[in-house]
Amino acid sequence: MNLTVLSVGGSIIAPEKVDSVFLKAFREAIVKYLEENKDAKLILVCGGGAPARIYQEAYRAVRGNDDTGAQDWLGIKATHLNGEIMRAVFSDYTSDPVVTDPTKDIAFENRILVAAGWKPGFSTDTDAVYLARRFGGKKVVNLSNIKKVYTDDPRKNPDAKPLDSISWKDFRKMVGYEWKPGLNAPFDPVASGIAEEEGMCVICADGRDIENTMKILKGEKFEGTIISD
Repeated sequence: MNLTVLSVGGSIIAPEKVDSVFLKAFREAIVKYLEENKDAKLILVCGGGAPARIYQEAYRAVRGNDDTGAQDWLGIKATHLNGEIMRAVFSDYTSDPVVTDPTKDIAFENRILVAAGWKPGFSTDTDAVYLARRFGGKKVVNLSNIKKVYTDDPRKNPDAKPLDSISWKDFRKMVGYEWKPGLNAPFDPVASGIAEEEGMCVICADGRDIENTMKILKGEKFEGTIISD
């Protein structure tokens, strides 16, 4: 089985509201890829985006930061909503319900499997890695609103430089080793630990550039950052 896991960030599914223009173009490109590659299967893991941010900000305005579990659950429920629209968009290529627990029985009999958040303690990047491990995938493509991983946050550090590749050891030094709700990192620290243990390759790229995403899927030259051993 030619399997690729796409961790589709909420920042491109619903940056402020659901981006139907993106979803339409994304569907057309994915369908074309599947029709041209009959042995290919995809797992699409959806992030939370604006709905997660809006509800988490509302919670903090009322209660502050005294209950991180509540903030995590709000983010998780937002991923479920994004997962449901993604599954509806690809309803003719998926027969399973949206996966919200990667440890349960999953048939994955069709071409696409759609997943969303599971439980507090990590982001959907970790769900993507769990599913990759479960189905024998060795490549996870992390699609967000950034083109590459930088040596530092370019919004805060003008000297930050984009990276074409980085080792897991060096990447984990940059992003840390613990998860916090709403953490803004190129790839979740918890997911990074599992991916490193499993010898996975993670590619971080700008998911808004659908042509570039197709190049990644086809094994062509692309713009992004490769994280691997």
